[in-house]
Amino acid sequence: MFTENFCHYILLFVLGLVTGSIIRGVVLRYCGERSTRISSSACSKSIFSPGNFFSLQNLLFPGAKGDRVSKAVLARYFLPGLVSAALFLLSYYYLHFSADFVKYIVIFNLLLLISCIDLKVGLIPNRFVFIIFIWVLLWQLFYPRLSSLSALTGFLTGAGLFYIIAQLSKGGMGGGDVKLVAVLGLASGLPDVLIIIMLSFVLGAITGLTLIICRRKTRRDALPFAPFLSLAFILVSFWGREIWQWYLVSM
Repeated sequence: MFTENFCHYILLFVLGLVTGSIIRGVVLRYCGERSTRISSSACSKSIFSPGNFFSLQNLLFPGAKGDRVSKAVLARYFLPGLVSAALFLLSYYYLHFSADFVKYIVIFNLLLLISCIDLKVGLIPNRFVFIIFIWVLLWQLFYPRLSSLSALTGFLTGAGLFYIIAQLSKGGMGGGDVKLVAVLGLASGLPDVLIIIMLSFVLGAITGLTLIICRRKTRRDALPFAPFLSLAFILVSFWGREIWQWYLVSM
């Protein structure tokens, strides 16, 4: 039993590295489509040759090209694979090989993709949000984990609240954030979408304050919000009940 589980973890870790490499490739391709706004050196499409896309070097140290691997290279290129691998392992630990595992691992990795793009170009692409919407809607229709009322109210609550926040922020939040929260509300339902919104703002505030203290950002600098929404959704997906109970007790 131990050997079987160990093999599963190894397999999922490698699968996460491969998925992270694909995510990095999609980010660079999207970056290439927007080459007028991003330098061509950061958006080179040469990585999309099959040999490079799935090579062992690309999985372990992509972008190094035989040079000494620096911390910057590891952080920029290897991190998506590590995050994806962590998502695979965490999902397997809590969900095992189940229908929920398939559902959530796709959502998590799409959120990782969206977060990487938002960090790189400050934009949440509609196409990837729409893919999550279709994926969640199909599961809700044919293999519902939530009641239709909970999913619908989560969708409308997330969209409504974040639309108001976007209007009040005067450009601090965009339409992409509103659409993403709406889709996450559909996936999580009510009241979990409220926890996601509150938790994302807490995470964003802590990160922003830390960057200001470290003089990496100023108060006027925009902070991509998709990573905080994504992280909040992942945390709530695994520990939503515990977070909600802690919130009720603390209140």
